[in-house]
Amino acid sequence: MSDKIAVENINTPGQTANVDKAKYLAMKDAMLATLPKASPGMTAREAKEAAIPHLPEALFPGGATSGWWLKCVQLDLEAKGVVVREATKPLRFHLT
Repeated sequence: MSDKIAVENINTPGQTANVDKAKYLAMKDAMLATLPKASPGMTAREAKEAAIPHLPEALFPGGATSGWWLKCVQLDLEAKGVVVREATKPLRFHLT
């Protein structure tokens, strides 16, 4: 059984979910390394493309499931105040 980590979701305050810790931390590190620190930020697609080269192949073979993990980590980091969502279409994100 793999280790789990509790994550928050900005859309459902006060609730947490437990997810795979290794995949969460790998995506978090990739996002922190690639998201800009100021507006206008990146779209989800741009963030995913930027993160994939930073992800361990053993956890994300060929980038598999990286989109789901990007969204999971983005929502958690938004809830924690680490990532900001811009009021644009498409949505754009940057670090605080």
